[in-house]
Amino acid sequence: MLAVSKRGLDMPASPIRKLVPYAEAAKKRGTKVYHLNIGQPDIETPKAVLDAVRNSNFKVLEYSHSAGNESYRKKLVQYYASVGIHVNHQQIIITTGGSEAIQFGFMACLDAGDEVIIPEPFYANYNGFAVAAGVKVVPITSSIDNGFALPPIADFEAKITSKTKAIVICNPNNPTGYLYSKAEMEQLKELILKYNLYLFSDEAYREFCYGGEQVSAMHLTGVDEHVIIMDTISKRYSACGGRIGAFVTKNQSVLDAAMKFAQARLSPPSFAQIAGEAAIDLPANYFDTTKAEYQSRRDLIVKRLNNMEGVFCPNPGGAFYAMAKLPIDDADKFCQWLLEEFAFENQTVMLAPATGFYGTPGLGKQEVRLAYVLNLEDINHAMDCLEAAIKVYPGRIN
Repeated sequence: MLAVSKRGLDMPASPIRKLVPYAEAAKKRGTKVYHLNIGQPDIETPKAVLDAVRNSNFKVLEYSHSAGNESYRKKLVQYYASVGIHVNHQQIIITTGGSEAIQFGFMACLDAGDEVIIPEPFYANYNGFAVAAGVKVVPITSSIDNGFALPPIADFEAKITSKTKAIVICNPNNPTGYLYSKAEMEQLKELILKYNLYLFSDEAYREFCYGGEQVSAMHLTGVDEHVIIMDTISKRYSACGGRIGAFVTKNQSVLDAAMKFAQARLSPPSFAQIAGEAAIDLPANYFDTTKAEYQSRRDLIVKRLNNMEGVFCPNPGGAFYAMAKLPIDDADKFCQWLLEEFAFENQTVMLAPATGFYGTPGLGKQEVRLAYVLNLEDINHAMDCLEAAIKVYPGRIN
């Protein structure tokens, strides 16, 4: 019998999507499912962005430059300058979503067997990209007790070996919503200089900060050769299906290596580049309304969670995710039970078990991630379901 590769066997299933069959079955039974499991915003994609695609006029849908359309990259230079990041268009490679930017970074900077340190819980797909690149993820545990702040630098240093080549952060963070402070970013700067490491910075949620300003890795001075930004329009403009991201660095050797991977996949999607370019022309106040909406959702969901008996949820400083500790025995079982066996007024809620966001086995067993991407009314209904569920769950821990 033919066998699949070890890489294929090692590739982890998505903790965000693995419960989809149970949600589909619940819907077929007539149960309404509130999706708080995935970061798919319900905010409408800006009309000007969609119109740019609808009204595009060309006779041949051809390849773009492997780095992406020059016109788009030059527009991105203006966008980045507006948030204090100063690059030129040749230091940007347009990617197929932020996912490909992460993959380019791993493949261009790391060899098979190298190690990358990531504070956990972390975006689960980092694991998948690491497996594809033959790279080992070394987790450093952050705690829900202090809102998932950056772990002590001593914890990082204890895990650094001759194989350590990079640190990955997501700021604001997915899945925790934590917003790293300037002091924490400066600590990371000193660390990567001391040990000569890359710093990969996933900045997909840059615009959604509620307790302060986002400090980009490219705001740090003296580390231009070390820093790689991985970016995307998915969350920023509610355009997840566009699959357009950006790989940004001032390190020319890394750019040259990444370009070879970009050439191998030919070019990023053409229509989505048109959408991304149009998005940069949106009014400067575009994010004000969106950010205010997410903040009101955050305030509601955190309040509702912390008012439930036995539940603790720190207040996230950014993104649109919250992590909560529940009085349950097993988050994976609980999230599946919600979809298979539970309903409250013919409704239930879909959550992401936190175990899939940890690299250390056994952690996150009582934690779930909630994406506050639904309107306030639906969030209230979802929290009603969750509160009722916790009271009757057979594996409740008192």
